Amino acid sequence: MSTAPQQTARPVGFAILSILLGMVGWFASFELLTEYIKTLQSPAHVPNCNISVLVTCGPNMGSWQGSILGFSNTIIGVSAFVAPIAVGVALLAGARFMAWFWRLYQLGLFGGFVLVGWLQFQSIFALGTLCPWCMVAWVAMIPLWWSGLIHPFAAGSIPLSARGRRFFRSLNSWVWVIVLINLFIIAAVAQFQLNWFAEFARG
Repeated sequence: MSTAPQQTARPVGFAILSILLGMVGWFASFELLTEYIKTLQSPAHVPNCNISVLVTCGPNMGSWQGSILGFSNTIIGVSAFVAPIAVGVALLAGARFMAWFWRLYQLGLFGGFVLVGWLQFQSIFALGTLCPWCMVAWVAMIPLWWSGLIHPFAAGSIPLSARGRRFFRSLNSWVWVIVLINLFIIAAVAQFQLNWFAEFARG
């Protein structure tokens, strides 16, 4: 049974989704970066994402969790979210990537997914805040990971047995359900820990 790559037509939907999610994540990271710079320039500056005691980004930006590599995490976001945009544009232009490229891309997405998950935990349980721009980046990163994990297998970009490819092609149609479940779990954990629904209800 052959396991050679058997790519289908251009994955227009996947490409457009990658571009849009990358742009959303990049914009959120850029907004956080500009607000961080303004705060450094003027400590009295109130970031545009400081909505309330619970919904704010100030504590996140000023914490050690906000600079885990010694510099602001926003720099990571502004740099990393360019990748899905570039991949999406290349796919729309007709590019065909080798299996090793997709594996590296998946590894990068997994790193982003793990980082976002860690930041979610820190934000909810350690800092006790919900950063608006951070949450926008989370919402972009989560579907990027799940779609980037499943699509290359489903499209035949990474070689699999016929049975394995059928499995991922079937799973590919349920990506949006997986994403919604992932987001629901995060929202539920935040609700139990921070009671964010009451905060928004008061607003």
